[in-house]
Amino acid sequence: MSVLLQNEFQPLPPDRSVDTKQFLDAVSHLPSFFDCFGSRVFGIIKSDISGNITKIKAVYVTDPEKYVTLQDIVEAERQDQAAQWPKVGGTLALMWLKRGLRFIQVLLQSLVDGERDESNPNLIRVNVVKAYEQALKKYHGMIVQNVFKVALYAAPYRSSFLQALSKGEDVKEEECLAKMQQFLVNYTPTVDAIYEMYSRLNAELDYTV
Repeated sequence: MSVLLQNEFQPLPPDRSVDTKQFLDAVSHLPSFFDCFGSRVFGIIKSDISGNITKIKAVYVTDPEKYVTLQDIVEAERQDQAAQWPKVGGTLALMWLKRGLRFIQVLLQSLVDGERDESNPNLIRVNVVKAYEQALKKYHGMIVQNVFKVALYAAPYRSSFLQALSKGEDVKEEECLAKMQQFLVNYTPTVDAIYEMYSRLNAELDYTV
């Protein structure tokens, strides 16, 4: 689990605001997560996450004192660019980024919960399918969905995936799953808080790509 635990997410404060710098520092390590699948098909999600992180960083560095939290970015863009908001700047990038983050969250939680295809217990396809359907599928048109059908069949063996997450180290499955749960302790509330903000501000868009 070295890939995920090298820079863990921080606990949220009582108001559930998300510190922008801490968030960007943490998510900057997540694109490499998709290398663990061993298939270039998953590079689509990796590229999307990387691009959206870059866009949010570009907004943040223009005025770090103004954009202390992610909420500050979204609120400022809502006020300054009302005609185009929320399909603009950091707000749009964060909207898509949170969906990629949800994909990771659902996938890891499914593995931690022990969900598996009993007829093929050493495959993680059932976990990947669940993550894709809950986080991304509704925002993808048929062409992109068909690409992901290929990706689902390219999902690695469970043992290979867990070993890749541990950077090739020979780690017991129970230990790896325990570290996944450790990672999710702060990661899940962070992703949930971002979703809650978009719901509260009516900033969610349902168009497909």
